[in-house]
Amino acid sequence: MPLVYIEFDFTVSPREPFSDILIAELGELGFESFVETDSGILAYILELHWKAGILEDLFVIQNPEVSISWEQKEIPQQNWNAEWEKNFHPIDVDGVCSVRAPFHPPEDVEYDIVIEPKMSFGTGHHETTYMMLKRMLSMDFDGKTVLDMGCGTGVLAILACMKGANYVDAIDIDEWCYINTKENIERNQCTGIHAFHGDVGLLEDKKYDVILANINRNILLKDIPRYGKSLKEHGFLLLSGFYNEDLKGIKDACTSIKLDYIDNLEKNNWVSALFQLS
Repeated sequence: MPLVYIEFDFTVSPREPFSDILIAELGELGFESFVETDSGILAYILELHWKAGILEDLFVIQNPEVSISWEQKEIPQQNWNAEWEKNFHPIDVDGVCSVRAPFHPPEDVEYDIVIEPKMSFGTGHHETTYMMLKRMLSMDFDGKTVLDMGCGTGVLAILACMKGANYVDAIDIDEWCYINTKENIERNQCTGIHAFHGDVGLLEDKKYDVILANINRNILLKDIPRYGKSLKEHGFLLLSGFYNEDLKGIKDACTSIKLDYIDNLEKNNWVSALFQLS
């Protein structure tokens, strides 16, 4: 039987910054994909993961500075393509990298990435993915070993491969993301990427020159020690998925294991930070 998703159409007023806060909280509840709308966001969760009253504990809904309402409906997985095709527009990163869907014409850029996101996170539309891509454009991946942790669609792994990485592991705990990443690897002809279904438990005895992790704050804080153990000498750790107010905690977790803070990017209060193993 096909998997069934529940679509929530959230109306958020004011949209900024509360749509981003809502997305972050929904992600921790098991929602898998988000589409921005003129009035707020569409959010999707597998029916088997849905529990009545799950939204009642959202902090953002209790905030008197924002009004949030929603409607919900079931949506079969096979109907998702029509939904994201309607909302997915090509992304341009500094005129050097594009992220587009298969039905978009090729872009005249150095790195033209084709992504069919389906229910996975990572089209480049969200600030965190955009900042990760932007930062990666200035980094050296030639001949490097790379890990894309929480790979979503595999878009970061694909850019690393296109920039000359010798070997890339792409790992996601969500089986749908793992499958989607494999599809996008093939779509972009990136044979140097190896996709795995799992978590940091797969990193035992592995070492990388660069680790990319665009997840959420809680998972990052839990897994940063494992990332540190998996970095080669002077290796780089590029993180995103957290807010500006979380940066100090992320810095503290990294510096405690001899990861030196280099700098960070910020977009609409979301942050991407770069660290290097000393």
